[in-house]
Amino acid sequence: MRRSPARWVAPCLIAVAVPFATAGPAAADPDQAPVQRYVALGDSYAAGPLVPIPTGEPAGCLRSDHNYPSVVAQELGVGDFRDVSCSGATTEDITGPQSVPLGENPPQVDALTPDTQLVTITIGGNDIGFADIVQECATRSPLKPTGSACKDHYTAGGTDQLTQRIDGAAPEVAAALDAIDRRSPDARVLLVGYPAILPDEGPGCFPVVPFSPGDVAYLRGVEKDLNAMLEAQAAEAGIEYVDTYTPSIGHDACQLPGRKWVEGLVPTAPAAPVHPNELGMREIGQVVADAVGGTSSRAAA
Repeated sequence: MRRSPARWVAPCLIAVAVPFATAGPAAADPDQAPVQRYVALGDSYAAGPLVPIPTGEPAGCLRSDHNYPSVVAQELGVGDFRDVSCSGATTEDITGPQSVPLGENPPQVDALTPDTQLVTITIGGNDIGFADIVQECATRSPLKPTGSACKDHYTAGGTDQLTQRIDGAAPEVAAALDAIDRRSPDARVLLVGYPAILPDEGPGCFPVVPFSPGDVAYLRGVEKDLNAMLEAQAAEAGIEYVDTYTPSIGHDACQLPGRKWVEGLVPTAPAAPVHPNELGMREIGQVVADAVGGTSSRAAA
């Protein structure tokens, strides 16, 4: 491995996005771009399900042309950009084919070549069962709005199942990063973490997001632990980790439309439930572009 710096959309929630044209960020001059060959890998937090406008094949991956990889490509003026991210992807789908509605997404590493210069990847959430966790907690938590029914479920018997899942996913993330390194040993690789889904402090916004204060605190900790694992794996692999959680604090699913980057269980903007909306994708993309070294027009909100 290099040492120099350099699933989940629940099937019942998958729908066909309604095209909604919006202007993307201004592209840089490709002739002056520091990166000419960029490949984007990852799960739905990279693909942008239901964020207008759907693009690419297979259609079941629900990729958006306004997802964060597209923003990065535009910000950097990339000449050769390939986005093979796919909703529902796990680490297994980085190196193996993924069956999706209306087709099959080839192994994502197949898009990599020895002359790939930049790779971004967001992965790991589906390895710990992100969709199931959200559904389980949305069902259990409202039954005890002053308790922590979701936490109680996952920690019954004195063992935290989600901590175990995160620990178990670590070697799978490491293997995916190693596969990237073997395909594109000279590429700059960025492992992009997950943005804040719930408020970074406080009780949340029950019942708008139907998690009790106790479960909000628990799930907040789970996401932070997942991101910490990803950051550790990036360090071990000698690649860069991009923190999108810190910049997204105050833009969680409990915020008002126009401020939130992540939608709740009932979206108020085109996006899959509990996923980044177009604003979130744009802001996350600019965070990643900044990490690469591109210029960004992002203003502090």
